[in-house]
Amino acid sequence: MATKLYVGNLPYSITQQTLQDKFSQYGDVTSVSVITDRDTGQNKGFAFVEMSSGSDAQKAIDGLNGTDIDGRSVKVNEAKPQAPRDNRGGGFGGGAGGGSRSGGGGGFGGGSSRSGGSSGGRW
Repeated sequence: MATKLYVGNLPYSITQQTLQDKFSQYGDVTSVSVITDRDTGQNKGFAFVEMSSGSDAQKAIDGLNGTDIDGRSVKVNEAKPQAPRDNRGGGFGGGAGGGSRSGGGGGFGGGSSRSGGSSGGRW
């Protein structure tokens, strides 16, 4: 079964071919994905490499973790599954209690609490 590895602290000049060459020394490489910024296309300094077996992946971790590639000490470990990101309700008042300005509450203008009648207030 294939095992995906996280490869971090990579030089921004790294290519998929360079990673393919380095990791293939430890076994069969199924895929290489250098992660880039979606807007600029700039390499983000990390990648994922998939090895065909767990034993090949472990050999690559043992052989490459902490080694120097173009002046950077790379980190290689087994990739963790991405956490689900379906709960996007947070941020800037979204969700419960976020819309308190709408409808007539306090503030200037609008609202019906000051218009005639016997409300018992000063107005």
